[in-house]
Amino acid sequence: MGAHGAAAYSWGPGRVDLLEVTDGATLDEDLGGTLASAPTVVAWAVDQAEVFAVFPDGGLWNRYWDGVAWHPWESLGGELDSAATPACSSWGAERLDVFARGRDGATWHRWWDGSRWVAWERLPA
Repeated sequence: MGAHGAAAYSWGPGRVDLLEVTDGATLDEDLGGTLASAPTVVAWAVDQAEVFAVFPDGGLWNRYWDGVAWHPWESLGGELDSAATPACSSWGAERLDVFARGRDGATWHRWWDGSRWVAWERLPA
């Protein structure tokens, strides 16, 4: 059986979107992929959103909405616990932070700095 869960996000006043996953596949919009964890999603600007999930390979995968279309899933790597849902946030346009539990039990962090994904860092316990 695949992942189950839901994630909500808003990119503007009066708007809330919901992504729901059951048996490892997204329901609200067919985003494809085989999710091992529940999804997490963040809006980082008007009509811009990013979805993250751990896939069965233990890597963090993401897919983003650019206001017109969803872009394909891409791997951000990692050696993550597929039973744990990652967490994400944005504190401004072009800044995304994602946190996930590693297979080693530690919390790992990766972020988009406006031009690239910065390598994983292990956070202190």
